[in-house]
Amino acid sequence: MSVQRRRGQLVRIWKTRTVVDQRGNPVILADADGPHAVIAAMVPQRSARAEVPGQAQINVMRMLVAADLDDVNLWSRVEWRGRLWDVVSP
Repeated sequence: MSVQRRRGQLVRIWKTRTVVDQRGNPVILADADGPHAVIAAMVPQRSARAEVPGQAQINVMRMLVAADLDDVNLWSRVEWRGRLWDVVSP
């Protein structure tokens, strides 16, 4: 475990679960019943801001955590500093 992950920041990573929608299709959702609470190192990667205020802002952060978290994949969500983030790569 790196020094950054021992002294990092607390994040909550929402697990995923599969449910069946009204049409009978399996749908993968972020499950809020029991997120992982872990210490992570957050490293900024890149960001982009639209020229007109209020259009779009994209921030990409690299999050370093243990690799053995159960039920975490591309449909998971990360809660960090009071905001929800999408997972873009495993």
